[in-house]
Amino acid sequence: MKNKQLTFKLILMNFLEFAVWGAYLTSLGRYLGNVGLGPQIKWFFAMQGIVSLFMPTLMGIVADRHIQAQKVLSLCHALAGLFMIAAGVYCMQAGDAIGFAPLFVLYSISVAFFMPTIAIANSVAYNALGKAGMDPVKDFPPIRVFGTVGFICSMLVTNFLKIGGVAMQDSFTQLISSGVLSLVLCGYALTMPACETNKSAGNASLADAFGLKAFTLFKDPQFAVFFIFSMLLGASLQITNGYANTFLGSFASDPALADTFAVKNSNALISISQASETLCILLIPFFMKRFGIKKVMLIAMFAWVFRFGFFGLGSPDFPGVLLFILSCLVYGVAFDFFNISGSLYVEQNASTEIRSSAQGLFMLMTNGLGATIGTLAAGAVVDATVYNAANPSWANAWYIFAGYALVVGVLFAILFKDPQKKTA
Repeated sequence: MKNKQLTFKLILMNFLEFAVWGAYLTSLGRYLGNVGLGPQIKWFFAMQGIVSLFMPTLMGIVADRHIQAQKVLSLCHALAGLFMIAAGVYCMQAGDAIGFAPLFVLYSISVAFFMPTIAIANSVAYNALGKAGMDPVKDFPPIRVFGTVGFICSMLVTNFLKIGGVAMQDSFTQLISSGVLSLVLCGYALTMPACETNKSAGNASLADAFGLKAFTLFKDPQFAVFFIFSMLLGASLQITNGYANTFLGSFASDPALADTFAVKNSNALISISQASETLCILLIPFFMKRFGIKKVMLIAMFAWVFRFGFFGLGSPDFPGVLLFILSCLVYGVAFDFFNISGSLYVEQNASTEIRSSAQGLFMLMTNGLGATIGTLAAGAVVDATVYNAANPSWANAWYIFAGYALVVGVLFAILFKDPQKKTA
């Protein structure tokens, strides 16, 4: 009974953790486009990658050495929530005169404190499961799935709930909603089992503290290729988060398409991507056993080609909307197959003394450098093909993204050696 109660508590913590993110991540671009900040969308999403370069490490050091992790989780959500609410209140008061700088500063501070909470929440859960005598490897994944459920539920609320007659996905209320959820988790985090700190870790070297020794893996040519392509593929991660909803909303200017489900309920349509992600996790063991790491990673890379290509080919009316749905379905393969298989490659090939740091390096290359560079580059493409073009074409932007993913996939197939064949 005690373990069931703990499992429920951790499920709720993960549900709230990702509900905070789902309240705005896929709909913020649409709102920014509506208020005249379309060309600045890239900076809002790039900021998530920029802060991921250093904030998770810094907050992780605080949680390891100085303040118990559940309290750091609470503190981070308190600050993230307050600044996100402040961003929403600013938008409400500014009306039609929203300035980029004030909104971006408030949003950036919020994101800087939110991004570390993803890893810290995992640490809190692992600690709680270990103290209860449960196996984190076995018992955490079913708990983590409810994080994705929380993300989806939050997306659907943002899609369907109207405040003052305006859907949240078209309003600043999505920011306030996210902030309120953060404050709820701020309080709830303090009910988690206490995590111990390691004061003696303060004597560790700077290289150990920041996981810098993992960079020695670049001396291995295959690891170097792997990490470089992790960055190149990571460039695809935030493109649809930033622009898919904005793209679907753009069809509202066409009276014949304005009332279609894909336009009016774009966030609900995009939520199929997260549902697919949940289901594809279950397929990975079969694919890994049947095809091996390299082929699974290649499947993910070419799935990104279809993810972007289907958006370019589709339309909100029938049967074109089926291509949008296919794009969302293939997202689970594109996202999960590389992230999880890549993590397994690191686990199986990095030496034990730097394995955790190597995992951090993998995340830095994908969600830090890759996502930041990719978002800014994608923004430049959208600016050139949509916002600054004489004949705006979202389709051309999606085709460019698909072509990029295709080139990355082909080069990876040529340059990366299958580790199974390499050791055979």
